[in-house]
Amino acid sequence: MTFAGPRCKVSLRQRNEEDIVRFSSLVDRIGGRGADTWTLHFRALEQRSAGRDVILLTVGDPDQGPPGQIVEATVEALRAGKSGYAPIAGLPELRGAIAARVARTSGQACTAENVVVVPGAQAGLFSALHLVAGPGDEVIVPEPIYATYEAVIGACGASMVTVPLLPERNFHPDPEVIARAVTPRTRALWINSPHNPTGAVLSRPEWQAIAALCRRNDLWLISDEVYATLAYARPHVSAWALEGIQDRTIVVSSLSKSHAIPGFRLGWMVADPAVAQHMFNLLLCMTYGGPPFIQQGALAAFASDLPEAAIMNDTYRRRAARLVEGLAAAPACRALVPEGGMFVLLDIRATGLSSKEFAGRLLEREAVATLPCDGFGPSVAGHLRLSLTVPEASLDEAGRRIVRFARGLGG
Repeated sequence: MTFAGPRCKVSLRQRNEEDIVRFSSLVDRIGGRGADTWTLHFRALEQRSAGRDVILLTVGDPDQGPPGQIVEATVEALRAGKSGYAPIAGLPELRGAIAARVARTSGQACTAENVVVVPGAQAGLFSALHLVAGPGDEVIVPEPIYATYEAVIGACGASMVTVPLLPERNFHPDPEVIARAVTPRTRALWINSPHNPTGAVLSRPEWQAIAALCRRNDLWLISDEVYATLAYARPHVSAWALEGIQDRTIVVSSLSKSHAIPGFRLGWMVADPAVAQHMFNLLLCMTYGGPPFIQQGALAAFASDLPEAAIMNDTYRRRAARLVEGLAAAPACRALVPEGGMFVLLDIRATGLSSKEFAGRLLEREAVATLPCDGFGPSVAGHLRLSLTVPEASLDEAGRRIVRFARGLGG
């Protein structure tokens, strides 16, 4: 097992077996394909820090600055001394503001008792899985999956069961295929829409079929909606908007993508009050609440519909179309138009290279870093995920470099 980061690379195999201090079984459950997905990203960071002109299309880290209102509110709160402990489940006024936004956009009742503030959507998903699944349980996840999902499920001791999202269905789930994967051990169905990495956005009828399946089989529905504001092909439908399923639904989202503040680590869970109470207990022994000045700043995102969120949607929609058009000239490659999110999938199977080989050579020859999709699952083998989170001039240049590289392969 190897950990690779921007500044270090350590292999446990370099140490003699008798010198290794024993770890718990957790370390095996949180490694694997998902952790390996970022190897090329870290290599690209090392090259960039050494002065190479590398264009990073690996991570969904927005290049836009956060809305000024959020920054000013955060700084004001910090200067006002809001640096002590905050309520474990989050500031009541922030929980109420999130609940009001959820009720307005979903059409379903939601109060502060349904909301728990968490340090980012990733922490919310990690916590949600620990609340509903454990050793011996199964969690169904449509595949391809975001790279961290496997480790999250492994961390709570459950087993991940994947069902394929097929390219011929535009990576939309087939409820009948999901239903056939249900066993007596199944505890939860984990859905992500808009989807990472494919960009698929589920329609209301698709959501209704999934809700019916969960009710019929007594399953929890975990809904990752971090890209909710970045839906292009059709309006985003939240799992919370489905009737008669709130008692078994946990929605996780954040401001990271919608307001370009991933470093704030400000996310939330929306669920039945009973879930919220258990979440309180988990946070009590884990984070003991979050920074109050961050939460005060986040309130500005809910005081009104900030125009930056709408601009973000238009920006990524435009960038996606622009990159897809530019990559049309790349031989043996096919860029897929996303329905939402901040990524474009590039199908490179016709080149005869694996996604890792293609991405590795592309980085070395053209200084463009992309994310091989092997770690997301077999349904996207032979694909690269290209992030749209760079300025358009850099995105255009990355497209030209990819086209040049692909033409070189053809030669």
